[in-house]
This record gives sequence, structure tokens and C-alpha cells, in this order.
Amino acid sequence: MQKKEALFIYQSGFDFLNKLKKNNNREWFNAHKAAFQKELLLVEAFAEGLLRHLNVHDMIETPSGKKSLYRIYRDTRFSSDKTPYKTHWSGSFRRATKYRRGGYHFHIEPGNTYIAGGFWGPVPQDLRRIRDDIAFDAAPLRKILKNKTFVSMFKTLQGEQLKTAPQGFDAGHEAIDLLRYKQFLLIRPFSDKEVLAKDFLKEANLTFKAMRPFFDHMSEVLVTDRNGMAI
Repeated sequence: MQKKEALFIYQSGFDFLNKLKKNNNREWFNAHKAAFQKELLLVEAFAEGLLRHLNVHDMIETPSGKKSLYRIYRDTRFSSDKTPYKTHWSGSFRRATKYRRGGYHFHIEPGNTYIAGGFWGPVPQDLRRIRDDIAFDAAPLRKILKNKTFVSMFKTLQGEQLKTAPQGFDAGHEAIDLLRYKQFLLIRPFSDKEVLAKDFLKEANLTFKAMRPFFDHMSEVLVTDRNGMAI
């Protein structure tokens, strides 16, 4: 039964999240703690299956599917939204060794599921290296972004951008569209029907696999560790 559970996201998990969204308070959650624990085990099993698939084509530092998951409890200390619980399942996998840059992420939520990866918050040293590389020759990165598989999966590079040219770069540079990026994200959305389908784990893994050319390119550019220190 455990192997079967590792293959799917279940409707019962969506049902629980929808109910939690309507009853996002500690009283309701504590009264339904058993249901939460049941659904959490299923998501942990799915994440474990996804990790096994990932390790076939990449080296992952995250030790288990369970360890990849984020807690459902929200940190409300600095937020105006004081609801105590997240209404989605999510997690991430870290690539192994300091030479493999980039990270994998999954977010499962009724009406808002996506598989993502990339660089959410590059340190200043890394951001400068990426921009210097783009300014010198953007062709290798553009080739990756225009690849048929990349476009079919992610459409385009996503992430927060500057409204103007970054400091030290010409606003008229031919690659200014890439130089303005502050984040470098690959995101593929999924419909609820796709998430609940039997091949969702396979599609999620194929989505992660399609990120490799981008990650390999960035790993060559970023000759630093995750803290921006020289390797």
C-alpha cells in the first residue's frame, strides 16, 4: 500500500485543504488533527516518491520526502494576516554539493498547484556574476530559454524584475530584458485535474528534469557557494 500511496495526490487532501481554508483557526484544526495527520502521511509518501525519481537524474542533499516538506503552521509575527495555517502542501529539494546550484520546489493547492525551481533570492555577489555573464554573452542562456522543451514546460523565465537597468549596466544593452531580473524562476502550473491524475508524479519529475540545462548553465556561472563565497 505504501508504494501505491507514493504515486498520487488524493482528492481527500484537496478536500481537507478546502475545509481548512474555510475554517482557518486553531479550534477547528485541533478538532480535525487526525484528518490532518492522515493527509500529511500521504503527502510525505508522494514527496518520498518524487525524491526517489529526482535522485535518478540528479544528486539531492535533502535526505527524505518528509524532510522536504514545509510545516503547515504559518509564521504570523510580521504579517497582517493572522490566520495560523497554510492552505497548501509545499516542499523543496536541495541539490547536493556546493557545485550544483539551484533548487527544486513543489506547491500543491486546489486551484494553484505548480512545480518550480531556480534562484529565489540570489546574494549580491551571485546576482552580479549572473548579470556580468549575461552582459558578456547572453546567447547561451537565450538558447536554453528558447529550447522547445523549456518553452513547453515553463513558457518563459519568471521572477521579480527591476523597472530600470541595474546599477552599472547600460539601459540600452541588447540583453537588458535579462539583466533586469532579480530572481530567476522556472514555474509550471498544473490544473486540479492534472494534479489528481495518476501520472502527476511522473510529470512533476519530468518538470524538474527539464530544469537541468538551466541549472547546469548557472552552476558554471556561479563559481561561489550558496552564501556567495568563492569555491
